[in-house]
Amino acid sequence: MTTTPLPRTLPAWIKALDAVVLPVFADPYARVQLALRDSSMSMRQIAELIQESPVMALSVIREANRNAAATRPAESLEVALSRIGLKRAEALFARIPAAQPRDIPAPLRQMVLISRHASQQANGLFASRLARLWQEIHWSSLLFLSPVWALVAAHPELLEAWEQRVLVKREPARQVEQSLLGVALLDLCVAVAEHWGLPGWIVQGYRLLSDNRRMLIKALHIARDNEHPLHQQQMLDADPDLRRWLTLPSNTIVLANGLALSAHNSWSGIHSLRWQRLAGLYLQIPLAELQQMVHQHAAASAQAIGHTDLWHPAQGLLWPWESVFQVEKAAKLPSTETLTEWRAHCRELLSERCPYDNVVQLTATAAKALNCAGMQRVLLMLVDRKHNRLVSQQTFGLPREAARLSVESEQSQVLRRLLEKPALLRLNPDNMAQFSALLPGALKALFPSEHVLLRSIGHDGRVVMLVMADQDNTAFSEMGLQAFTKTVQCIERALATFSKRGR
Repeated sequence: MTTTPLPRTLPAWIKALDAVVLPVFADPYARVQLALRDSSMSMRQIAELIQESPVMALSVIREANRNAAATRPAESLEVALSRIGLKRAEALFARIPAAQPRDIPAPLRQMVLISRHASQQANGLFASRLARLWQEIHWSSLLFLSPVWALVAAHPELLEAWEQRVLVKREPARQVEQSLLGVALLDLCVAVAEHWGLPGWIVQGYRLLSDNRRMLIKALHIARDNEHPLHQQQMLDADPDLRRWLTLPSNTIVLANGLALSAHNSWSGIHSLRWQRLAGLYLQIPLAELQQMVHQHAAASAQAIGHTDLWHPAQGLLWPWESVFQVEKAAKLPSTETLTEWRAHCRELLSERCPYDNVVQLTATAAKALNCAGMQRVLLMLVDRKHNRLVSQQTFGLPREAARLSVESEQSQVLRRLLEKPALLRLNPDNMAQFSALLPGALKALFPSEHVLLRSIGHDGRVVMLVMADQDNTAFSEMGLQAFTKTVQCIERALATFSKRGR
């Protein structure tokens, strides 16, 4: 078998991404279709319904601006819809596939979620201050990453490879992009945005990141001195070009997307702090006030999106404040009584004559042993024979829905690596930013922590179980790690004994 080689030039990539048809959620799609056939619905009401689906909004704006060289491109959905008319919109939507969320690839849905979060940040932070420009702010921030939507929809493996090499192995981003795509990602996004006729601020935003790096670095340097606003203002006054550039309204969409993307990986990471400082400098407000506003808008975004199996940064705001500022608390040592219980569970697991009639009984004892070893939250998942799926078997200290959790191993590079052979991954504040994006959102939601252990357990050379545990977001002590390791060894022994029962 042969595979079609990936494009390696900008024209080839534009042609490939232009041909990508993005799917939309079935529910808002059905509502829009009904509205288009309802003569009592106004153009504005229909536009509000289309607004529920970023992909449908993108399709309308692209169609309206496809041949708009002689006219001013439509900067908002309502203008674009008025330009193409309802009949043409209905024909346009007829070519778009509608699907249930579970049938749309998770990488694409995750990128759209990040864009919706960015739009919420843009509306909350900037639209009220620049009320006359709220349409440009809203739609430009929402569609800023739309070229990446098409890229991820067509080649999800590229996102995974980029995350592995840039976030995990720390290779230079531009070098990785050149290797994977043949072109720089920012150059590709600029070219696609221009070809699609996206709002002008989007092209300006990408050029800010690619062509104005010197200005950006100077602004970041001034933004670091957030505790001295008068000194910041003096530095900006001394550089009129920088002050004029910094206060461009089009910069708001870059700030909003920077805040959303960096928060997606880690609220406490250095990248998130840089974007927060820069947004604070733009708005001329203290960092603490800016952070409070950003957290509120993240929560509002999560509420608007509703329940999802994806990861939303607002879930990370449930973490204790100590973790946000990377102040580690020491985990409490188990009491003497608890250690006695732990030894009893371990003796049971190590019994030469298997005391268990089924796997449920074995894993129940294993979960109790891990809890007595100091683990406050425990998730035991069994691996199916094909290594495609992990299913929750036992939980401790987790919400009720954790008992029904099922995760596809293909969703995560980290899970696939752990399923290759028994291994331990210890997450901490130093590596959380690297691995956070590589874990399924459902697991991150259950363990809102920067101190987590993931351990795959095997039998006869094959991984059969995954343990995920933490100590309620406290740093692991050496004794706690030893107890966890000893407990896992007992579980491995119990699995071996269980497999030989009845022989």
